[in-house]
Amino acid sequence: MVWDTRDGRRLAVLEQPGGSPVRVCRFSPESTYLVSGAADGSVVLWNAQSLKLYRSGNAKDGSLVACAFSPNGNFFVTGSSCGDLTIWDDKMRCLYNEKTHDLGVTCCDISSQPVSDGERGSRYFQMASCGQDNQIKLWLILFADSVGIELKYKCTLSGHSAPVLACAFSYDGQMLVSGSVDKCVIIYETNTGNILHTLSQHTRYVTTCAFAPYILLLATGSMDKTVNIWQFDHKQACSGNIIENESKIAVENWSEEDVLAWLHAQGLTDLVGIFKMNNIDGKELLNLTKESLTNELKIESLGLRSKVLRKIEELRMKMESVSVAIPDEFLCPITRELMKDPVIAADGYSYEKDAMENWINNKRRSSPMTNLPLPSLLLTPNRTLKMAISRWLETQQEHSETT
Repeated sequence: MVWDTRDGRRLAVLEQPGGSPVRVCRFSPESTYLVSGAADGSVVLWNAQSLKLYRSGNAKDGSLVACAFSPNGNFFVTGSSCGDLTIWDDKMRCLYNEKTHDLGVTCCDISSQPVSDGERGSRYFQMASCGQDNQIKLWLILFADSVGIELKYKCTLSGHSAPVLACAFSYDGQMLVSGSVDKCVIIYETNTGNILHTLSQHTRYVTTCAFAPYILLLATGSMDKTVNIWQFDHKQACSGNIIENESKIAVENWSEEDVLAWLHAQGLTDLVGIFKMNNIDGKELLNLTKESLTNELKIESLGLRSKVLRKIEELRMKMESVSVAIPDEFLCPITRELMKDPVIAADGYSYEKDAMENWINNKRRSSPMTNLPLPSLLLTPNRTLKMAISRWLETQQEHSETT
């Protein structure tokens, strides 16, 4: 569906040839074209002005799950569930195809800034692809009349321990952010491949991430139903220093600098000088009381004292909730809630029975996890998992009673 962002009107409904479910869509940089890819591997290039089909084609194998345009809009790349990356020109001619991720591609992105190869001085487009194989790969794409199209492997970025679901370049192309099933967000330096920062605030799969175009902000979205906004330290952005809402380090181990960064993030900038003067670290922060704020830190404003105590209490509650986080394998992939009656579907994954039945009753015949067609609609009770969940709940209840 195409929408007018000014007033929210729906301008058009574009039907994918063959009626296959659409998995991905992207506008070209100048909004000349719109590309859509579907579960049956079909690729369609739409004229964004007339909203009519311009060209169509098919990926070599599998469902189309990823797409990215070059900054000049002359070509775009698609990724499939079978692991292929395919480069197409703006006339929908297939220029290049290569198997890149054995277990399937999940996402790809092209940097808006070209880079120099160094060897021949050629200007390349930098591309990243991520996959079900837990890997992120960096590529250089050369588009020249003399050689046609050339896809050159640069390096593999390690760090994730589970499938990588999302990746995005910073506006200048110097950083790449990724999100994974391992619940982590990793920021890499693209020139060296070094990890600049690992963010572990999310408690479920990280499914999407994006850098702001012109300011040092990063957004990450997760199955934990939150979008986190991260602000880079303007003076030290290239070294990976980030002002976080909550550090991945346990709060009691926060340094004085971590506490000051937390104050900034909570809108308590007026207290930075007082906390700095009194050398408040993470342990001191958690021990602050109404009396210590009044008598020792000399904070006279009742409203300000109340706000600090409220923010500290939220911090404690967050620490407690993270410490008793539900194991991910006990959560239904559809509802992201603790399963009561788990069943195994034909894709090999376990789901809450009611949720999977509703999925099937809504005439969905693809796997919620892989987007591939389900060979059967049979649901088998997963008694082993149900017993494991029951034992875990009993353990949690015993723990709460003893504490």
